[in-house]
Amino acid sequence: MSGGSVNIRGGRVIDPSSGRDETGDVFVVNGKFAKQPAEGAEEVDASGLVVCPGFVDIHVHLREPGQGAKETVESGTKAAAAGGFTSVVAMPNTQPTADHPGIIAWLRNRAKACGAVNVFPTGAITVGSQGEQLAPIGAMAGAGIVAVTDDGRCVQNHEVMRRAAEYCGMFGLPIMDHCQDASLAGSEAVMHEGYWSTLLGLPGWPRMAEEIIVARNVMLSEATGTRIHCQHISSGGSVNILREARARGVAISGEVCPHHIALTDEALAGYDSNFKMNPPLREQSDIDALLGGVADGTIDILATDHAPHTVYEKEVELAAAPFGIVGLETAVGLFCEILLHRRPVIDLPRMVAMLTINPSRLIGIDRGTLSVGSPGDITLLDPNRSWIVDKETFLTKGRNTPFHGWQLRGRAVRTIVDGRTVWKLGA
Repeated sequence: MSGGSVNIRGGRVIDPSSGRDETGDVFVVNGKFAKQPAEGAEEVDASGLVVCPGFVDIHVHLREPGQGAKETVESGTKAAAAGGFTSVVAMPNTQPTADHPGIIAWLRNRAKACGAVNVFPTGAITVGSQGEQLAPIGAMAGAGIVAVTDDGRCVQNHEVMRRAAEYCGMFGLPIMDHCQDASLAGSEAVMHEGYWSTLLGLPGWPRMAEEIIVARNVMLSEATGTRIHCQHISSGGSVNILREARARGVAISGEVCPHHIALTDEALAGYDSNFKMNPPLREQSDIDALLGGVADGTIDILATDHAPHTVYEKEVELAAAPFGIVGLETAVGLFCEILLHRRPVIDLPRMVAMLTINPSRLIGIDRGTLSVGSPGDITLLDPNRSWIVDKETFLTKGRNTPFHGWQLRGRAVRTIVDGRTVWKLGA
């Protein structure tokens, strides 16, 4: 089916892929960006709004197949649309694990049938994400994956990761890595190791558990030339490692999630499992370092690590609760609040780039741009709109958020995929 047509007029058009930042119009004809408006197309007045390429989230847990009680492709992509995201990259830690072409094909068909936004699948690095035997990466590449990742279960064997990097290089695939040394983290850890873990009597894991794997990935990327992306960076030390390596031209990158720059480990003082995540909330010094990494370009991608769980899973003692929070519907507001308003860290075009062209280039997709001929994905953003987070209105199945009741400034107001509006605030 061909895409839709829409004429968007009078907004502040920001397209970091071309350097465009001006008041103007954007046209989509039959699902593609065009130079001229389409006759009879939907007309949208974007006065007072920012018109930018559709946001891309490269770190999303859609939970299907196998965990539909937590989330489905349908509910997760509706939540993405409500958050302003037109494309999401699905993590492979499903049941069964997305470690072979059959499951990749299933996910793509499922997304085509009921997805509200574009879904790009990843494949597991190893069979069953057990960290021992490489998954059939070449076959999964043929089935349409955009990256491989061990998200949720870091590969501990450095030789396996070396071979994975070499193999991925043959197919031009990046590796996205959950950086955590299991021997340092420990199976009982529930939060950052520091003052608050000691005070609360809770086992924690140190920054070093992340930093050692980030350093490993730098060496593997340098040795193989393969792009390695470090997911959900939480430690200030990791930022320093990435900064030094990128200055030397190593193909290494990192992302930051809203919760790691919005909250510290002190939030666990109430033993609330909605503040339990992996990697953990750390200290204010880490937040300062992460923001410094965003400011100087060391960290150039923003992501959510959207991780929905059922209410009954989270409503248990802290040690037994699963890690993770939902993020698709709150991320843009939090990024606007923290990066633009609270104490300006970057300007709006830079933030848009970190949500559009930068993640698109990492995984090699034709999104994140308003260029003529590209897919007509658009996010209309009001960076100053005040709103209050209400988890009961979420479109995700998950209610596991630490941000319920927060007042934020900045919100997507319309999401357009292939020229068709898939979500509109208030509609």
